[in-house]
Amino acid sequence: MHRVFLFIVGSVVLSGVRMPAMADERARPIRVVVWDEQQPAQKQAYENFLGNAIAEYLKQRPGLSVKSVRLDDPEQGLSKATLDSCDVLIWWGHVRQGEIKRETGQQLVERIKQGHLSMISLHSAHWSIPFIEAMNERTIADALGSLSDEERTVAKVIPIRPERYSAPKSDDPLTPSFEKMTQTDGSIVLKVKLPNCCFPSYRSDGKPSRVRTLLTNHPIAQGVPAQFNIPHTEMYDEPFHVPAPDEVIFEERWDSGERFRSGAVWKINRGRVFYFRPGHETFDVYKQPETLLIIENAVRWLGIPLSDSRDR
Repeated sequence: MHRVFLFIVGSVVLSGVRMPAMADERARPIRVVVWDEQQPAQKQAYENFLGNAIAEYLKQRPGLSVKSVRLDDPEQGLSKATLDSCDVLIWWGHVRQGEIKRETGQQLVERIKQGHLSMISLHSAHWSIPFIEAMNERTIADALGSLSDEERTVAKVIPIRPERYSAPKSDDPLTPSFEKMTQTDGSIVLKVKLPNCCFPSYRSDGKPSRVRTLLTNHPIAQGVPAQFNIPHTEMYDEPFHVPAPDEVIFEERWDSGERFRSGAVWKINRGRVFYFRPGHETFDVYKQPETLLIIENAVRWLGIPLSDSRDR
């Protein structure tokens, strides 16, 4: 069914932030599933867990149908019925990332590739299995895209996963990377080092960051200030070992000099993944009007299949 997504510029004041009113002329609401690991430390900042806080906010917004699930639910909250009724999956994971099977992540990526699902990965979900598998898929697509049409017909891809997922050193070679080798029979071997999906430095002391909106006209940035502060957050520092994003919408900086691409989008065939960095489960980052608005905007934009969107 053809679905049309329309932003109507209006104004709603939320905690001092002017928020654009958005109308959605879809035949049905955008279906959102908020997946949360629900680690106990979240109770320091969120009375009823971080994922539930995001879900409760989105439930109050027009044109959205929202469900909140958790790791300890049956089928880890990822039943076929749940996913069949999901347009946008919001993912928060941290200390229990490894409990999600690689096959589950690959199945989610297959839904993304087919245009049935888009995903928002928040903060420490850079190491979630679905995000890693999405970045692996994009890396292989980028590597194959470097070949000619003729080379692709004879190319054999050898993906090389990191020996272990741990924070890289600042002088470690960047991942992902790939190497093309032509065999004596004319075939092509493409050795692809898959991304580590991490960064060399982090600090959870809660010092403030400044977020700058780089793409002010992007749908995810609608109504978001050109710059705003996050009073308490964890610090991540570049380089982020991921494939080059299609769009970097937000950049975050700290007084001690660190910087990070804090809002980035990747196309994965017919779907999209948005990574939004701010957070830490013990800081109330997702009670802040600007961060909630960004998530809402992302849900509305990602909820449009690429075949229906003008922003391809």
